Amino acid sequence: MAADPLVLPLDRLRRRTSIKWRLFGPDVLPLWVAEMDVDLAPAVAQALRTVVDEGDTGYASGAGYVDALAAFARSRWGWELPTARARIVPDVMRGVAETLAVVTGPGAPVIVTPPVYAPFYAFVRHAGREVVEVPLERNGRLDLDRLGAAMASTAGRGAFLLCSPHNPHGTVHTRGELEAVATLARTHGIRVVSDEIHAPLVLPGSTGLVGAGSGSGFVPYLDVAGSDDAVALLSASKGWNLPGLKAAVAVAGPAAAHDLARIPEVVEHGASHLGVISHTAALREGGAWLDGLLAALVDRRRLLGDLLVTHLPDVRWRPGEATYLAWLDARDLGLPGSPAQHFLEHAEVALVDGADFGEGGAGHLRLNFATSTAILTEAVERMAASL
Repeated sequence: MAADPLVLPLDRLRRRTSIKWRLFGPDVLPLWVAEMDVDLAPAVAQALRTVVDEGDTGYASGAGYVDALAAFARSRWGWELPTARARIVPDVMRGVAETLAVVTGPGAPVIVTPPVYAPFYAFVRHAGREVVEVPLERNGRLDLDRLGAAMASTAGRGAFLLCSPHNPHGTVHTRGELEAVATLARTHGIRVVSDEIHAPLVLPGSTGLVGAGSGSGFVPYLDVAGSDDAVALLSASKGWNLPGLKAAVAVAGPAAAHDLARIPEVVEHGASHLGVISHTAALREGGAWLDGLLAALVDRRRLLGDLLVTHLPDVRWRPGEATYLAWLDARDLGLPGSPAQHFLEHAEVALVDGADFGEGGAGHLRLNFATSTAILTEAVERMAASL
C-alpha cells in the first residue's frame, strides 16, 4: 500500500510561508484554504530539482501537459480527452473567466449552484456578467427542475458554471445528472463551462455517500451526450497540492473549438513554466502517490466523522464523495454571528465562513481535513472546548 503523505508534524508545517500558514497567528490551526499538509510527490520534486539544476526557468512550451492529462484521463476515467481541442491556461479560474468572455456577452447571466466555491462570484462579476443562483437540493445534489427553469429564463444568452466535483459539498455528479444538464442546456441555448479541478480527488469507496452516488466515479462533462458546445477546465493543482505552481488546461467540445481558439494567445503565456513541468510530472508519474493520498483522505474523512460525533454532536455533516473539504452545518450550535469567526477567536482554529459560498451558506463552515490525525483531532477538540 502507498504511504500516507498526510503525516507532516505541526512544527515543520509552521515553517511554510504560503497563505494557509501565514494569514493567521502562530497558534492558529489553519483548516481553511484548499492547501494540503503534504510533501510534494517525489516525481514532482525531482522535476523541480532538475529545473533548478538546469536553470530552466523560462517560458512554458510544448504539448507535454495536455498529453499527460489525456493519458491520465484515459487511465482513470476512461475518457479520450481531445488533445486537438485543448489549450494551456494560467489556472482554472482564469480559464473560466476567459471562456465566459468568449461564449457570453457583457452583462449575460451566469448560473451557479450555491453553496459553491466562493471565487465563482468574484470572477463572474469581474468579467462583467450577472450571477444567477440556483441552490443545490438539501442532499447536496443538483436541483434539475430549478436549473431548467433558470435556463429557460435566460435562454440563448447565458451560461452555466458547473462545479464538478462540487466544492464544498464534495458531490460527484452522476452521468445521468450530467446528461440531464446537457439536455437542458441544449434545449435553452445555454453554454456550460465546467470547473473540474477536483476531478482527481474522488475518494475510494464513496458511492452513495451524498445521495445517488456516482457509481463508476468522476464523469468528465465533455464525456456525456449533448456536451458538444461546452468547455471544461482541468488541472493537477488540487490532486497534487500545486496551487502555487500555476497551470491548467481548457478543453472544448467539438462545437466549442472555435470559441477556445478565440481566447487570446497571450492568455496561454500566463501559465507558469514550473507549473506546466510540475503538473506534467504529477500526471505522468504521480499515480501511486495520488493513490496513497486518496487512501489517507478516506481515513481522515472517517476520523472527522468520529470526532464530530464525540465532540461536536450538534454539528451536522453529510460526508462527500470527493475532495478533502467538509461542509459542516453549525446552525444548531446557536452561535451569535459567524461560526467561523467564533472558532477563530475562541478556539484558534481557522475555517471558511459558509456565508461566502452564497445562498444557503450562512451558519455553515468549510473545513479542510487534508492534514495529520494529530492536527485534525486537536482542532476539533479545541472547537468543542470553545463552546
